[in-house]
Parts: sequence; structure tokens; C-alpha cells
Amino acid sequence: MKVKFKKGFSWIFAVVLVIGTSTYQKRTGPTYPKSEELKIESSTLKFELLRTHGGTENCKYQIPVGKEITGKLYYRVYPTKSEFTVVELKNINDSLQIELPHQPPAGKLEYFLELIHNNNSYFVNKDQPIIIRFKGDVPNSILIPHIIFMFFGLLFVVISALYSLYNFPEYKIHSYIALGLITIGGLILGPMVQKYAFNEYWAGIPWGWDLTDNKTLFGFLAWLIAVLLNLKKERKWAIVAGAIFIMFIFTIPHSMHGSQRDPETGKIISA
Repeated sequence: MKVKFKKGFSWIFAVVLVIGTSTYQKRTGPTYPKSEELKIESSTLKFELLRTHGGTENCKYQIPVGKEITGKLYYRVYPTKSEFTVVELKNINDSLQIELPHQPPAGKLEYFLELIHNNNSYFVNKDQPIIIRFKGDVPNSILIPHIIFMFFGLLFVVISALYSLYNFPEYKIHSYIALGLITIGGLILGPMVQKYAFNEYWAGIPWGWDLTDNKTLFGFLAWLIAVLLNLKKERKWAIVAGAIFIMFIFTIPHSMHGSQRDPETGKIISA
């Protein structure tokens, strides 16, 4: 009964930890929509500004503002010092219609808004414009398996570490499963996602400094070392250390220091 309880606890803890970590790194990343609140007279507007867009079409979305508010959109290619293009925003069904022109994969725009009510202007992010990154469409047949393999890879990493702490011999087989899942999800499907999104298979070391690619690389190497150290002799400390390292680097916000198109050369860099 005690063994079953420990195993059950391990799985529940692992699921909660991986879901929590995944949610945190996504929501804190630079491509997650930015929530805004703007007080206009006695009303408070709440809306989100997009920071990523996939596909070949312009980025179109809307923000709810009410009937009497109009506005302007200011945008320019990032990173440049060119003049901002100014676009009058249409108010349709009590919402301002925002449309940003399509950019090549990894291309970026920076933009901010001016909301107008009773001839008064209210600026949103004028001092620190929103940066939106464009990407290509990633087929669900590639993206969904990538997410599934990475999720379960991290899950089995945590399970292997907990089982090793409880001295359950199954920790080894779980470590092998984790290695296989991370290899497929991170080193096979990951570059395929990157290729569809930014037209490059790999933007990490040794060809670049894309943080997401490098997180995958170092996480894989750390776990590979932990598994190898336990092949002929039990070194459970390596499994625990590998798991701690992997879960730590995967708390780094997703897409931070990610792929970016140089507007002058057209090359993909990391920024």
C-alpha cells in the first residue's frame, strides 16, 4: 500500500509540476498576448494586444472599446528607426479593428495605439511599443506531436527522479523512456516546427543563439549524461540532478531570445 501511494503521489506531483512549468514558461514568454487596462473617464477598458502571428495573411484582430471611441494604429518594422506608419482604426460592433501587415517568417513589427474619446487622446504602449513576431504556419500534424512528446518527456524525467529517490528500480526504464521522448520531440520534431515557422531547422548552437533550441539541446545532453551514468552502475544523484536542471531551464520563458529576421540582410538571427 505504501509503495502504491508513493507511486501515485509521484505521478500526481509530476503532472502538476509539468503542467505548471509549461503554463508558466508560455504565459511569461515575449509572444504571449499582453493584457492591458486603460482608464477612460469613468470606464476601464480591458483587452489584449497580440505579440505573435502565424500564416501568410495580415495580422487582424479586434479590441472591445465601446461605441464612442475611435483610434489610430502606429507601427513600423522592428528593429529600425523609420517613421511610424499611422492608420485610422475602424470601430465596428463596438470594437476597434486592428490590422498589421504581414511580415516574412521571424520578421517583427513594433506598434502602439492611440484611443480617442471626446477629443482626448489616450496612448497605449507609446513609450514601450508592443513587438509582434510573424511566423509561418506549422501543420498540426507536426506541432501537436511535438507538444505531446515534449510534455510526456518532461513527465517521465520527473517520474524517473522521484522513483530514484524512493529507490524504485523502475526509475531506469522511465529514464530511457524520457530520453526517447525528448529525442523525438525536441531533436526531430522540434527542428521541423522551427523550419515551418521560421524557415530554419536549427537556430541554436553552433549556428546561433536561439534560446528555445539551446534549452532543448542542453536539456537533452544533461539527460543523456544522467542516463549513461546509470547504465552499469546506479548513480541516482545524476538522475535527480539531471531532472532539476531540465525543469529549471524549462522555466525560462518560451521564445525568449528567439529567431528574428534582420530587416537589412534578411538573415535569421537571435534576439
